[in-house]
Amino acid sequence: MIRKIFLTPFQKFVKIESFSGILLMLSTVLALIWANSPLGDSYRELWQYDIGIVTEGFEFKKPLILWINDGLMAIFFFLIGLEIKRELLIGELNSTRKIMFPLVGALGGMVVPVVFFLVLNQNPETVKGWGIPMATDIAFSLAILNVLGKRVPLSLKIFLTAFAIVDDIGAVLVIALFYSGTINIMLLLIALGLLVVLYLLSYKGYYSKFVMLFLGVAVWFLFLKSGIHPTVAGILLAFSIPIRQKIDTSTFLTQLENVYNDIKTSSILQTPILSDEQIVNIDDLQDWTLKFRSPLQHLEQSLHGWVAYFIIPIFALANAGVLIDSSVDLDTALVINIIICLILGKGIGVSSLVLIAKKIKIIEVPSDISFKEIIGVSFLAGIGFTMAIFIASLAFATHPEYVDSAKIGILIGSFISAIIGYTILRIGSDKTDSFKHTS
Repeated sequence: MIRKIFLTPFQKFVKIESFSGILLMLSTVLALIWANSPLGDSYRELWQYDIGIVTEGFEFKKPLILWINDGLMAIFFFLIGLEIKRELLIGELNSTRKIMFPLVGALGGMVVPVVFFLVLNQNPETVKGWGIPMATDIAFSLAILNVLGKRVPLSLKIFLTAFAIVDDIGAVLVIALFYSGTINIMLLLIALGLLVVLYLLSYKGYYSKFVMLFLGVAVWFLFLKSGIHPTVAGILLAFSIPIRQKIDTSTFLTQLENVYNDIKTSSILQTPILSDEQIVNIDDLQDWTLKFRSPLQHLEQSLHGWVAYFIIPIFALANAGVLIDSSVDLDTALVINIIICLILGKGIGVSSLVLIAKKIKIIEVPSDISFKEIIGVSFLAGIGFTMAIFIASLAFATHPEYVDSAKIGILIGSFISAIIGYTILRIGSDKTDSFKHTS
C-alpha cells in the first residue's frame, strides 16, 4: 500500500511523458509531410511571420518560430528547472548514493558523443554542433519504455528519468556557456538582481504568483536582450519557487476540521448562492489550502500537461519540417556524424561507463535491472529529438544551411536509436544476466 502511494506520482509522470512522446511523433510526421507537400511554402511562411508589439518609440517583433523557441521553450525549461529542484531536494537526486547511478550514465552519455563528434568532424564551420548529441528526449524514450509495459522494471524507468534530468542540466549549462551571443553586462546584472530579489523572497517564505509572473517576464526579456539565451532564465526562475509548505499536515487537518464545523453551523440560504458566513468559510478553506500546498509541486503539476501536450508538440511542428528534396544541398558528413554520435556515442557511452563504475564499486545498480536493460536504455538515450534540434538551431544560427542537415541527422539517429533500444529491451527481459550475477 505504501509503495503504491509513493509510486503513483512517478507513474502518472511516466504516463504523461509517454503520451507526450506520441504527440511529439505525430507532430514530427505532420511537419515533414506539410514541409514537403505542395503547401510547403505556407509551412515556411507561417513560422517566419513576424509577431510583436509596435508603438511609437518602441518595437519588439520576432518571427513566430522564435516566439516558440525563445518564448514557449522558456516555459519548457522552467518546468525542467522545477523538476531538477524537486529531484535534488527530495527526489532521486537528493543524496550521493541515489545520484551516482544516473550521474555516471549521464556523464557517459554526454562526454562520449561529444568526443565522437569532435573526432569525426572535419569541417571547421560545423564544429559548433558538438553539443547536439548530448541530451536525451525524455518524452520519446519514456514512451517506448511504456510500450514495453511490465517487461521492464519500474527502477529502469526511474533510472532513465533521473539520468535524462542530469542530461538536461548538462545541456542547459552548455547552452548558457557556449551557445549565447555577445553579452550586455549591464542588462544581465539587472536580470540577476531581479533573480536575487526572487530568491530572497523565497528564502523568507514569501511567494506570490503575480510577483513571480511580473518579475519572470522582466527577467526573460532582459536575458533575451543581454545576449544570454532566454531559456536559461526559465531554469534560474524555477529555482526561486519554494518547495516547502507554510503549514504541516497536522495543522492543516486541524484547520480543515474547524472550517468544516463552521460551514456545518453556518446559515444556509434558500436561493442558490452562498450566505456571507459560507463565503467567509470558503475563503478560509482556500487560504489554508494555499498554505498547505507546495508552490513548486503545484506549479509543476499545473504546467506539466501544457508543456507535454501543447508546447513540445508545437515546437516539433515548427522545427521538424525539413525539406527533403534533391535541390537541397545537405552536408552529408554532418548528417552521418550526428547519426553515429546519437547511436554509438550514447549506446557505448552510457553502458560502458555504468559497467566500469559498477566493476570498481563506485555505483550500486538495483538488482532487478539487468545489463541487457542498461544497454537497451543506453540506445534509447540516443533519442535526442527536442533538445538536440533546439541546440542545433542555436549552434548554426549564423550558418542556417547546416540546420536542415543537423535535423535530418537527429531524426534518423533518433529513429534508429529507438528501434535498437526497443529491440534489445524487447528480447532482453531475461534477468539471468543481472548485475548481481556480474559482480
